[in-house]
Amino acid sequence: MSKIFVNNLEVKIRNDDYISLTDLARYKNPEDPRYIIQNWMRTADTIHFLGLWENINNPNFNRIEFDTVKKETGHNYFTMSPKKWISKFNSIGILSKTGKYNSGTFAHKDIAFEFASWLSSEFKLYLIIEFQRLKEKETTDSKWNVSRELSKINYRVHTAAIKNYIVPTITTKQLNFVYASEADTLNIALFGMTAKEWRELNFDKSGNIRDYATLEQLICLSNLESINSFFIKEGLNSKERLIKLNEIAKSQMKIFMENKKQINML
Repeated sequence: MSKIFVNNLEVKIRNDDYISLTDLARYKNPEDPRYIIQNWMRTADTIHFLGLWENINNPNFNRIEFDTVKKETGHNYFTMSPKKWISKFNSIGILSKTGKYNSGTFAHKDIAFEFASWLSSEFKLYLIIEFQRLKEKETTDSKWNVSRELSKINYRVHTAAIKNYIVPTITTKQLNFVYASEADTLNIALFGMTAKEWRELNFDKSGNIRDYATLEQLICLSNLESINSFFIKEGLNSKERLIKLNEIAKSQMKIFMENKKQINML
C-alpha cells in the first residue's frame, strides 16, 4: 500500500494500482465519503462506464443481470453502492474492504480516474500527476536492472544442466486434456494450473495468475512463449509441447533462483 497527496488530501493506492475511492470522495465530503460514492454510482453514465469496463476486463462479469439493472438507471428510485455492485455483478473493478486497516472502497485506476473527473476536472488532473509521479519513483527505486539481469540469467540458461526445481510437474490428467488457449498451455507448464483454476483458488484477489508472478517467472514465461511458437511451427502436438515446456520451465527457474541467491549474497 502506497500513499500520495492530492491537493493535501491523502490517497491510498494498493500495489495492484487500485486507488481508494473513499479517500478521493473526501475531497467533497470529509465526514461521510460513502454517500459521495453512492451518488456517483446512481448515474446512468457511471453504470454504463462500469459495465463497459467489466465487459472488457472481467470474463466472469454477470452480463445478464447487468442488462436488467441498466434499464433502471436514470429513475429516481434507482440506487447503487459498491457492495451491491460487487455482489450483483461479480465485479473486479471495484473492491470493498472492511476492517481496522486499509478499509473502504478501492477501484482500478481507470475507474478511479473517472470518479475523480466526476468530482472535479482539476482534481482529476492533480491525481493523475501524483499517480504518475509515484509510478516513476517505483521504477527508479527498483532493485533490479531488468536488462542487465536478463543477460546474466539467459547466459546461465544456455550453459547449465540442472535438475527439476520449483515448477510443478504436470499430472497425467493435465497431459490428456487439450487446452483451449495457448496461454493456458503456458500457465500449466510454468504454474501448474490454468488461469481459471488460479481464480478459483484466489477468489479474494483481483487480476489474474500472471499479475502475481515474480520477475523470474515473467522472464521464464516470455522465453516459453518464444519456444512454444517454435514447437508449433515444428508440428508438435499440444501434449508433446506441454511436456517439453514444463521441462524447460523447471530448468530455467532453477537457474533463475540460483542466480538470484548469488546476487543477494553480493
